[in-house]
Amino acid sequence: MDNFTFSVPQNIIFGKGSISRLPELVKEMGCSHAFIISGPHLKKMGIVGRCAEQIEAAGMKADAFTGTEGNPSVDTVDKATAAFKESGADCIIALGGGSPMDVAKAVGVLARYGGSITDYEGGGKVPGDIIPLIAVPTTAGTGSEVTAFSVITDHSRNYKLTVFSYKLIPAYAVLDPELVMTAPVSVAAACGIDALVHALEAYISTAASPFSDAMAEKAMELIGANLRRYVANRGDAEAASAMLVGSLFAGIAFSWARLGNVHAMSHPVSAYFNAAHGVANAILLPTIVEYNALADQGKYRTIYNYIAKIPVYEDEFVPEMLAEELRDLNESLGIPSCLSAVGVTEDKIAAMAVDAMKSGNIAVNPRSSTQKDIEALYRKAL
Repeated sequence: MDNFTFSVPQNIIFGKGSISRLPELVKEMGCSHAFIISGPHLKKMGIVGRCAEQIEAAGMKADAFTGTEGNPSVDTVDKATAAFKESGADCIIALGGGSPMDVAKAVGVLARYGGSITDYEGGGKVPGDIIPLIAVPTTAGTGSEVTAFSVITDHSRNYKLTVFSYKLIPAYAVLDPELVMTAPVSVAAACGIDALVHALEAYISTAASPFSDAMAEKAMELIGANLRRYVANRGDAEAASAMLVGSLFAGIAFSWARLGNVHAMSHPVSAYFNAAHGVANAILLPTIVEYNALADQGKYRTIYNYIAKIPVYEDEFVPEMLAEELRDLNESLGIPSCLSAVGVTEDKIAAMAVDAMKSGNIAVNPRSSTQKDIEALYRKAL
C-alpha cells in the first residue's frame, strides 16, 4: 500500500431546511456581514432573497452578487470581487451549483490577497486562509462545496484555468435536499453524471488511496441507485437526498485522488464551445472508460455493479461492458451521444488536446496518454 494523507477540514451539515442555519453559521465564523454569490436563476426564484432576509432578521447585514454564469469567467470574478469589496462584507456565502462556488472561492482569494485570479493558476500559489466561506449547493453534482479547486474560464486564451489549494475548501457545507428538488431535468441529469464521473475517476486514479476509495465507493453506491430516480422525479425526496450526499462524497474523493482524462478533456470542450461541464463529461465518459479498460485492475466490475440494474459475477464480466452500460445510462438520461451534438468541430481538436495535456489529471489517469492519444479520443467521441 502506498503512503497517503488526508483530512476533512470543514463542517458538513445535512438536512431538510438546513439553509435556515445560515445566520447561526455566519456568527460562528465571527462575522456579521454576509456576501451571497449566486446566479440570476436563484435570484428569480427568490432563494437569494430568502437567505438575505434570514441573515438580516438575525441582526446582521447581507449583500449579493447574482451575475455568475455557466463556465464563469475571469471578468465575472473581477466584477464579483469589486462588489464584495464595495459592500464591506466579512464573509461569503456561495449559493448554487459549481459556477457560483468557483467564483466565490476565487473572490475569497482576491479579496484577501489582491491581483488577478490568473496569478493563482495551478497549485501552491494561495498564500494562506481566504475570506471565510459557506457553501450551499443547489445542484446534486459538482461537489464543489467540499473541494479544493476553483475552475475559471480565461476567454483571452479559450482556457479553463484551475486554482488548487486546500485553503479553498469552505468552512461550512450546508446540504439542504429541498434546494435540489426543483432542478430542471437537463440540469439534474448533467450534474448527476458529473458527480458519478468524479467518483469513478477518483476511484481508478493512480493517486487513489483507501480513504478516497471509501468515499468514491459510497458515492457510486448512492448515485448509481438513485440517479435515474432523481432525474425521473426531482420531487423524490429520498433520491434527491442520496444524490446530494453522493455528490458530497465524490467531491471529497477527488479532492484527494484527483480525476483523469475525462475532466482533462472536458475543460477545453467547455472553454472553446461553452458546453455545459457535466454534459461534456458525460459524452466523453464512455470513450475514456473504454480506453482505460486496458489498465483495469478489477475496479471496473465494482463500478459496473453500482450502476447497472442487474449486477454480474466476476466470470461474467469484461471491462468493456462498463463503457456500454455508461452509454445506455447517458441515453436514458437524454444526454447526447457525441461531441458534435454540443457544437464541437474537428478543427479545434489539436488545440483542445494541447490544453488537455496541461491538466494535472492526465498524470493520474490509469492509462498513460500522449497528445496524439488525446486527439484520437476526441475524434472518437466527436
